[in-house]
Amino acid sequence: MKSAAVDAYIARFAPGVRARLTKIRRVVRAGAPKATEGMSYRIPAYRQHNIIVYFAGFKAHIGLFPPVRGNAALEKAVAKYANAKGNLKFPHDVPLPLPLISRVVRHQAKQDAARAAARGKRR
Repeated sequence: MKSAAVDAYIARFAPGVRARLTKIRRVVRAGAPKATEGMSYRIPAYRQHNIIVYFAGFKAHIGLFPPVRGNAALEKAVAKYANAKGNLKFPHDVPLPLPLISRVVRHQAKQDAARAAARGKRR
């Protein structure tokens, strides 16, 4: 279900950035259909058991958090977008790599489900 708070967050941006944020939102929702949409740290956040992914609009780019870990091929694929901490930055003057963002979201969702299952087995 869409969050009114995320709608409001996206609506405050200029039309071009708003369109990019909306595309990322669609990709995230498709890649993690079981995730709930909400706000955390005043930016859109998607949660299954824990937070899977956040995204945020900035003056020159859109950020996608947290860093990708645990999949060497995916880490290599996102390397050109990663900053020093591993968070991803997609500059506004470059087309969004939507298939890559989808891979990231699916990976994060899979990791979250595995961590939740492991916690359940330890109890």
